[in-house]
Amino acid sequence: MMNRIKEVLEAKGIKQIWLSEQLNKSYNIVNGYVQNRSQPSLEVLFEIAKILNVEPKDLLQTINEK
Repeated sequence: MMNRIKEVLEAKGIKQIWLSEQLNKSYNIVNGYVQNRSQPSLEVLFEIAKILNVEPKDLLQTINEK
């Protein structure tokens, strides 16, 4: 599973640095989430959704199998 945090941030015109400040996490951690190098825990995912005012499911995308 991959996340859509980058797409949601871009759609809302929000910078990663602002999100990292809201989460009280380093820019590098948030950048890892945004670039899909690492995935946030469910707790953090729900916190990100609340901060961005979206549903948690809107931050996820499934990888379709062929």
